[in-house]
Amino acid sequence: MRVIGLMSGTSFDAIEAAAADLTLDGDSLLLRPVGHLSAPYPDDVRGLIATTLPPAVTTTQSVCALDTGIGQAFADTAARALRELCEGTADLVVSHGQTMHHWVEDGRVRGTLQLGQPAWIAEATGLPVVSDLRSRDVAAGGQGAPLVAMTDTLLLSALPGNPAALNLGGIANVTVLASGAEPLAFDTGPANALLDAAVQHFTRGAAAYDEGGRRAAVGRVSPELLRVLLDDPYYRRDAPKTTGKERFHLPYLQRALDAVPVPATDDVLATLTRLTAVTVADACRAHGVTQLVVSGGGTRNPVLMRMIAEELPGVPLRLSDALGLPSDAKEALAFAVLGFLTVHGLPGAFPSGTGARRAALLGSITPGVSPLRLPEPAARPPRLLRITR
Repeated sequence: MRVIGLMSGTSFDAIEAAAADLTLDGDSLLLRPVGHLSAPYPDDVRGLIATTLPPAVTTTQSVCALDTGIGQAFADTAARALRELCEGTADLVVSHGQTMHHWVEDGRVRGTLQLGQPAWIAEATGLPVVSDLRSRDVAAGGQGAPLVAMTDTLLLSALPGNPAALNLGGIANVTVLASGAEPLAFDTGPANALLDAAVQHFTRGAAAYDEGGRRAAVGRVSPELLRVLLDDPYYRRDAPKTTGKERFHLPYLQRALDAVPVPATDDVLATLTRLTAVTVADACRAHGVTQLVVSGGGTRNPVLMRMIAEELPGVPLRLSDALGLPSDAKEALAFAVLGFLTVHGLPGAFPSGTGARRAALLGSITPGVSPLRLPEPAARPPRLLRITR
């Protein structure tokens, strides 16, 4: 089955599309990457996302406009992926949509909202669409995240020791396969969320992020600010746990800077970069991680990668590309895998990864132009992901 996965993360800088041929072969899921592309949001849609995300107050009109605008942007990207990556032939589209709110109270996820009406994708491609993949896990008592953990677990299963997969998006999440234990997955805290918010604020919108970590590289870490930031109780909560920009946003940073003023912007950026490295390393040490496979936009920040390596001496770091999954496309491919599992009647999350009562089938299915015909349910779930060429 040829599947197109669509993803836009908490940084909402672009829509990522990745296509893959997926096949079940006994206990293995075979994945052959077909290609991937990235498409920036239209300026008006990106601007509306930015002004609607928490802690902003919004209206149902804005929510409706976003559901339509994001859906149309995803539809355009899906149609382009179908044309440019798949030569016009595919079987399924899987859309993560854009997370606008992840409702967490006292560590419990009460709801989650991903916008991007899938009907636009079905109309643009003619293909069935699996979407809204997080809500079913939440309904089953889970965190609804990180859903990339299923793909991580299948990918890491062939590695020795206690391997872990780290994704550095707006939020950092980790999947750990400790020997003799069930897989564990959780958000460690901010990756780029606070960094990007600080850059946009201090440059008055002239820059969106610290390109190549250049400004953090010349800054000096403020021990006092770092101490205040690390005092957040989120870091002391037991996994599984999730977070997002509902917590780690500009006003959050401004409150910390009110407590510990840091006059130099580059010092703030250096401190925020170190915060990500420390919280990632603390999480990995707590679970005895022996090697780390990294993906996501944060891998393009050499200062962040260096700091993580400094905080985890003796733990080898490598990009997911070394295992056959392009780091820039890994999340889109992970959602392609989840949609493939859904249409084959297989769960896309595991209770030890999200805290759900049971492993549930994920997502809702929007038919394409033809009558909906699903594959025969699979006899058993895969235990290993094998990347083929």
